[in-house]
Amino acid sequence: MLCGIDEAGRGPLAGDLVMAGCILNSYVDGLNDSKKLSEKKREALYPLIVEASTYHIVKFSPKQIDDDGISTCIKRGLQEIMKNLTCEEYLFDGNSNFGVTGLPTMIKADGKVAEVSAASILAKVTHDRDILQEAKKYPEYQFEKHKGYGTALHVEMIKKHGYCEIHRKSYKLKALVPSLF
Repeated sequence: MLCGIDEAGRGPLAGDLVMAGCILNSYVDGLNDSKKLSEKKREALYPLIVEASTYHIVKFSPKQIDDDGISTCIKRGLQEIMKNLTCEEYLFDGNSNFGVTGLPTMIKADGKVAEVSAASILAKVTHDRDILQEAKKYPEYQFEKHKGYGTALHVEMIKKHGYCEIHRKSYKLKALVPSLF
């Protein structure tokens, strides 16, 4: 058996980093890299994956990311998933295992390996659902439009309103730093 692992929310300026590990107990049709699926398709697959798998989801808050760094959070998430999902084999999407022993990686595994695709969808749907909840608390940032990523609209909203509680203050934006020239 294989446990696929992926994350969502590594790059956004706001919201949690979400990591998922997934062991498929039965076949789920339509799996792919979450970024290659529409939001509607991801939402439709999510309950099918939950029903057909054993999984574990880990979240790291913006404060944890700011305090400890994204790499440390990813390493802790990988270790927690491997501790909670006992499996003969693990596979993490990407090119780094962040120093976690016994964890092979594969670039674009989320589009090639069903278990990693499933983990990718679990992480992405969880991340997006969470940020949509935050959008209700902070409507002025329009999180529902950019999901916390550094789009021109999001940067403009930060310029206008400053940071809110769910922003990652350690992520420095050139657009927000006064020019030295």
